[in-house]
This record gives sequence, structure tokens and C-alpha cells, in this order.
Amino acid sequence: MFKDLFQKKKYAVVPSERVNAERPKREIPEGLMNRCPKCGTIQFSKELEKNLKVCSECGHHFRLNAWERIAMTLDDGRLFELDADLISQDPLQFPGYAAKLEQQKKSSGLKDGIVTGEGKIGGFPVVVGVMSFDFFSGSMGSVVGEKVTRAIEHATEKRLPLILFSTSGGARMQESILSLMQMAKTSAALARFQEQGGLFISVFTDPTLGGVSASFASLGDYNLAEPGAIVGFAGRIVIEQTIRQKLPDNFQTAEFNLKHGQLDKVVHRKEMKTFLTKLLDMHAGKGEPSDVE
Repeated sequence: MFKDLFQKKKYAVVPSERVNAERPKREIPEGLMNRCPKCGTIQFSKELEKNLKVCSECGHHFRLNAWERIAMTLDDGRLFELDADLISQDPLQFPGYAAKLEQQKKSSGLKDGIVTGEGKIGGFPVVVGVMSFDFFSGSMGSVVGEKVTRAIEHATEKRLPLILFSTSGGARMQESILSLMQMAKTSAALARFQEQGGLFISVFTDPTLGGVSASFASLGDYNLAEPGAIVGFAGRIVIEQTIRQKLPDNFQTAEFNLKHGQLDKVVHRKEMKTFLTKLLDMHAGKGEPSDVE
């Protein structure tokens, strides 16, 4: 009796190969889910897109590419594109630049860092330019500067309001001084446009830094920004190392810039089209200033 009590029981051993064969791994389709970089919430990509790529938990605004923003901003998402065939060259024969340009075109589906054209917002004809961070970090090279300048000149000629959505890491170093020249060129074109009474609305999206923020993006009659967008010139680390001081946690955010007078308003993505329509309506002489309070 006691012998049976303490006797080890015999178990059948199932080979690991058989276990793995009976329980095939479930593969989650790529792009099915998204994790919010701010709060960590995991959401279905389709639900996120329905919410205009804004986190339903914390309100974080995900980055958009140029065509996504055009689809949600312009009436029916329709744009008559301008200068679609302009592409960057390698004027300085910078090592590896030509290959990187080809890689960026394939990965982003764009020919360069901005899409410009004519369309309507709330029924009002406008000229728009939308930068895309997924092409070379939205850096401003000769083509970006040229397309912005041509968009400004097109708005001047047709006497239409101009709206530019900016996102950029700064000037494109592979084009050196030719990239920096775009700051002066775009600013000069804007000065002529505004001297003739043109309306320019600048919208900062995350992030907008360097030469773009230091030129045309900061010259709007209205300077708007999406919530949480980083807006500034040099990066946070560079500034802290230069002044040898710790900067506030919210430094360079849209809210920080608004508080210190660098922006006119922070506008939620869901309200952006409505707000732009109110501004356009007001300047068309049909509204009152109180409409945009």
C-alpha cells in the first residue's frame, strides 16, 4: 500500500515538435494595430484613421503624410496639383545623395517633401502647400523652396488665399547653400504677396524646425498649430548645451509657443477645417471677427 503511495506516476511525453505543429503561430497582419507614442494605448489602425489619426485616449496627434492631410482638409479631398513633376537633383554631387533620393521616393510615394496645388476649403478657393515629414524628414531643398515660391506666386496671380502646412527637420544639408537660399527666396515671394493684400495662413504640424520655421512658416497673417506640435529653430538638446540650463518640459510645444506669443491659436485636427473656413469666410467679407473667437 505504502509502496503504491510513494511510487512515481508515469507520464506520457509529447515531443515539442508535435506541440508546435498542433499550435500554429498566429501572425498579426502588419499595420493592423498602432501604439500611441505618448500614452501607449494600442488601437486598431482603421479606428485611428476614422479618428483622423488622433489618439482616442490622450489626444496625441499622429503625423500625417501630405496626401492624408489633403484628404481631410480640402473639400472632397480634391486638389489640382501644381508643379508635380519637379524633382530634386544632386547639384553638389554629395556622396550617396542620389541614392537616398531614390530610396525616399519609394518609401514615401512622393517626389519630394511637399505637395502644392489649388483646391477648396469650405467652398472657398485656396492655394495650399502640404509638407510631408516622411520624405527626407521634410527637409527643405531646392525643390521644396521652388514649389513653395511657385505656390505663392500662383496665389498672387489668381488673388487667392494661401495656406501652408509645415513639417520639417530644417534645411537639407546635402544641398548646402542652395538649400539655405530657399529661406530668402520664399520670404521675398511672401512679402510681395502680402504687399498686394494676400492672405497667408501658416499651420505648424509636428515637428517644424530649422530653416522652415525660420522663414516662410513664421510669416503668416495667422500662425496656427496642431496640439503638441514641436515648433522651434534649434533642437532642445543643442539649446540646453548652449545656454547650460535645463529647459521646461513643454519647451517648444505648440502650447508653450502660444503662451509666449509665437502663435495665434492651437487648433485641434478635428476642428482645423472648420476653423480655416471661418478665417476664409471672414476675409471674404461675409463674416465677423467674432466668428473665430
